[in-house]
Amino acid sequence: MIRAYPSGDTLTSVATLHNEPAIPRQPSPRRFVMCRPDHFDVFYSINPWMDPTDPVDRARALDQWETLRSTFERYGHQVDLVPGEPGLPDMVFAANSGLIVGDRALSARFTHPERAAEGPAYHRWFAERGLTELVGAQEVNEGEGDFLLVGERILAATGFRSSVAAHREVERFFDLPVVSLELVDPRFYHLDTAMMALDDENIAYFPPAFSAASRTALAELYPNAIVATDADAVVLGLNGVCDGLNVFVSDRAVDLIETLRGHGYNPVGLDLSELLKAGGGVKCCTLEIHDDPRIAENAA
Repeated sequence: MIRAYPSGDTLTSVATLHNEPAIPRQPSPRRFVMCRPDHFDVFYSINPWMDPTDPVDRARALDQWETLRSTFERYGHQVDLVPGEPGLPDMVFAANSGLIVGDRALSARFTHPERAAEGPAYHRWFAERGLTELVGAQEVNEGEGDFLLVGERILAATGFRSSVAAHREVERFFDLPVVSLELVDPRFYHLDTAMMALDDENIAYFPPAFSAASRTALAELYPNAIVATDADAVVLGLNGVCDGLNVFVSDRAVDLIETLRGHGYNPVGLDLSELLKAGGGVKCCTLEIHDDPRIAENAA
């Protein structure tokens, strides 16, 4: 199910309130990597969302995933598909497979043995893409699950999955500054469950998911960030994707949807409730192939 929430003239009213000119937000075409949930299931538990006694409706999961894929394409984005492999039920969560910036990619090294084979599977697919440099992570690193590119800065999480040593490895490999953040609530085991990039300068996030020191750092870096409610967070509402205007987000995150609309974004609500049984949402299913922000800045 898709629910699009047109922004109407809300942006004008918000800008007027702050005595600023209304500047319409603009979407930019993105390139995503996704993997069909042909083998999706929950037969082990490696996060608080997973309950092997709660049956998965794979046909419904496929339908919800296909709606997400077709929605991306309808909004002008390219989707590249990675074939899933039997015995890897979480391979659908492509965001965890690595990090790609420009022509460089670092494939993941997973924490849990249940997902370990996903790293090599995605690495093989990346190798066929003709990237200038591709390496496998040496440190425990769960890709865009824990690494979020925001402008020319990478926000990175530790606490449950990716290690602090992985933050330094990413920083060296991509030659971009990495800000380390600590997650403290096991429900929000990856950064992308508690934070979403909105543009090159701003984010939406759920402060209680982070340590006190991390909350302080985020408040200083992003004073205008959108702060999600408890109700948004517990449906993984922050596990979304933004193209600069359109925000692809859980249709259950009703507070966040209204807040985004009030800030001039166009929320596009989607139902991924079947994939939520494994602790996944829109972003979990979506690895972005990022342009190198330094090249984009120089070209401008």
